[in-house]
Amino acid sequence: MTSERASEAALNERALHLFKVLVEVYIREGHPVGSRTLARTAGLDLSPATVRNVMADLEELGLLVSPHTSAGRVPTTQGFRLFVDNMVRVKPLQITVLDQLKEGLDPGMNHKNLMETASGLLSGITQMAGIITVPRKQNSALRQIEFLELSQNRILAILVVNEQEVQNRIIHLDRAYTKSELQEAANYLNSQFAGKDLRQVRFSLLKELDRVRQDMDQLMRSAIELGEKVFVDAEDNNEDEDFIVVGRTYLMDYEQLSDVEQLRKLFDAFKHKREMLHLLDKCICAEGVQIFFGQESDYQPLSECSVVSAPYSVEDEVVGVLGIIGPTRMAYDRVIPIVDVTAKLLSAALNPRT
Repeated sequence: MTSERASEAALNERALHLFKVLVEVYIREGHPVGSRTLARTAGLDLSPATVRNVMADLEELGLLVSPHTSAGRVPTTQGFRLFVDNMVRVKPLQITVLDQLKEGLDPGMNHKNLMETASGLLSGITQMAGIITVPRKQNSALRQIEFLELSQNRILAILVVNEQEVQNRIIHLDRAYTKSELQEAANYLNSQFAGKDLRQVRFSLLKELDRVRQDMDQLMRSAIELGEKVFVDAEDNNEDEDFIVVGRTYLMDYEQLSDVEQLRKLFDAFKHKREMLHLLDKCICAEGVQIFFGQESDYQPLSECSVVSAPYSVEDEVVGVLGIIGPTRMAYDRVIPIVDVTAKLLSAALNPRT
């Protein structure tokens, strides 16, 4: 049983109702919710003292927390997860919003304009940052990789792509590698990834980076480190856009994200692509709408944010993900259908008519 289900099982109907109301009040008003406010709002004949006891139980279960010295409570990451997974009733999309999305995502537009428009629409409608990953070129299969040692801890990576295309990438390393290490690393990468699309290689390496490196032997560590430099770092420095972000300045308007240092880290995250792409790559693997709350993203700059995303496809193949980034205190019942419908309409616009 997950911690969320265990928490729910430990709560009675009254406690769940009070928890739901507290989260709704917090999302609506943005301030820690006290027992008197909750007793008045919940619609139950309960004294503030009784409500206070229930809130203490919810806090002990890890669903609420008291920020600083405030007498009120706010939901934790675990609390938001319980709320959204079990208590949110998604609202139907407003006709005016649906019409705006349909009109904006015109199938006659080229793919790049569709991407930019989708991100812009998400941002404008939600008043948060809209983000979308850009599909990679298709049919770029890795045939072979070789490494040649250069001076000053530099390595020349030679990639044979498809049948005849050769790509050369110079990578800078933190230490020198021996010829034997380079050959063994190349053998390992060729055995694991030869014949795979470069996009697949990138995804696989990002997953490998999640593993505990102490569990790998030296050969695998060296190979993954070199692969990281060739396929991940090189993509970070690619002139082509990996993802499009629109409306990041909207995030400055939210009290939850008003800390200057937190905002600086968040804006830097949009510039340094690797970790953001790593998170978005996780979203591509999910079906339907995927949500990361705060620390669930495992990325500190997003610790006060939620990412609501959905994959989009071309010819039944998922090629990217779109969504919004905003404060954890957002109207999920409204945002979820906006992201979901935008992904579906973008997929329809990208698919050629027969």
